[in-house]
Amino acid sequence: MATQIATRKYNVGGLLLDRPFKIRRLGHFGFNVSDVEAGTHFYSDLLGFRISDAFRGGPSGGYFMRFGSDHHAFAMFSRRMMEKRAGATPGARRDNPDITINQITWQTQSLSEPVRAVDYFAERGIELKRTGRDGAGSNWATYFYDPDGHTNELYYGIEQIGWDGYSKPAEYRRPVGQQVKLPVPSELDEVQESMATGVAAYSGHRHLESMPPIYDVGGIMLPRPFKIVKHGPVNIFVEDVERARAFYVDEIGFQVSEQVEWQGEQCIFLRCNTEHHSLALFPRPWREKLGLSPHTTSMSFGIQLANYEQLRNAISFLRENGVRVETDLIPPELYPGIDYSAHAFDPDGHCIQLYYYMEQLGWDGRTRSKAERRPVNPGNWPEALEPLSDTFGGEPYLGPWG
Repeated sequence: MATQIATRKYNVGGLLLDRPFKIRRLGHFGFNVSDVEAGTHFYSDLLGFRISDAFRGGPSGGYFMRFGSDHHAFAMFSRRMMEKRAGATPGARRDNPDITINQITWQTQSLSEPVRAVDYFAERGIELKRTGRDGAGSNWATYFYDPDGHTNELYYGIEQIGWDGYSKPAEYRRPVGQQVKLPVPSELDEVQESMATGVAAYSGHRHLESMPPIYDVGGIMLPRPFKIVKHGPVNIFVEDVERARAFYVDEIGFQVSEQVEWQGEQCIFLRCNTEHHSLALFPRPWREKLGLSPHTTSMSFGIQLANYEQLRNAISFLRENGVRVETDLIPPELYPGIDYSAHAFDPDGHCIQLYYYMEQLGWDGRTRSKAERRPVNPGNWPEALEPLSDTFGGEPYLGPWG
């Protein structure tokens, strides 16, 4: 449990902050699943994540996946394997067997931030999982637990995959299993050294599309009638919403965007940048009330598509391919900042929130009032919508769709 200590200021890039780090965005997220092959069909073949690397044997272990240039935005691992690994690790946190989220990862802007977070967490009694540098993705990271046992990660510098689609060869990676001693060589210098060994730069993994490009999507021929352009928010069920809020706001630095009361209890929406929310906290008893799977603490994982037309097309495409997709299961008041949204379910029952728009907050941090938001009838989706002032606000997707 986090311990309150006297407030001090930290110099983070010349700015005085309450913590030695500042979270900029959701980096990556992942699930542990019962059937990796079925999960791969859902997340890669149907949703369009590209496999960037295999984890411990692929179908027996799992995969790292991406939709853009980040080495991975989504990680999917074998639940059986991960539970076995946790059981073999002294002191591993296993008090919530229904945590199927393997990690919630947050990006910082500099390497010093996740490194200095180690001592910050120790001072506050926040349980550390590990720190150092990962292999796949080559990102420098510090992993820690929230009060419910969810693994969170602060990271810097994840590998970028370019036009040729190749991940960095395993021989180029330099994993570290301890707190990093600063400073370190730049990524460019490391790659130069690795290339001098004679290992080909194009010997890493390259994703091959499994489905034919038969859809005209905004003038580009793609295998699906939509394109993922952003991931998140992450919505989780917690034992004590106020305890979780205190952890993520007071200790980690998220800001409260909105609190919503539903059936006599409250949920809280948190942000780390200009988006309405990157993380939301829901009371655990709502799983049954909402008709969601009782085997996971994940309420939903968000995937943003390029526009409203693609969202409508995604619903039809997924249903045609045997996926359960609901448009009126979750009440709209439980996803403020998003208007039209659908919820698809993976083979394990994890809920995936599909949407096209997220409300953006300006310098004053004010969210729209209910009266200022677009009214949504989940049972009646118009063919087209009038734009809002921030309909295409936020960071755009960089690079080609295909």
